[in-house]
Amino acid sequence: MAESAVPSATSPQAEPSAAPLRLPIRDIVPWAVLAVVLAAILIYFVGAEQGATSVFGGTWVHEFTHDGRHLLGFPCH
Repeated sequence: MAESAVPSATSPQAEPSAAPLRLPIRDIVPWAVLAVVLAAILIYFVGAEQGATSVFGGTWVHEFTHDGRHLLGFPCH
């Protein structure tokens, strides 16, 4: 008994149409806020952590993020 490699439209194995995926906004908001806060911290350290606005003394943060500054177009020289 040979079986067809391509299932027919009336095959009992065909999946019914799936309902759309629903994600409540309440579940997304905390992760979105966390992502925005982390992005703001990252942009601060890459773009502004030097000179008068420096949170940490010395130049180690500047040197650590130096290539990232140039990649993102922040002037640092």
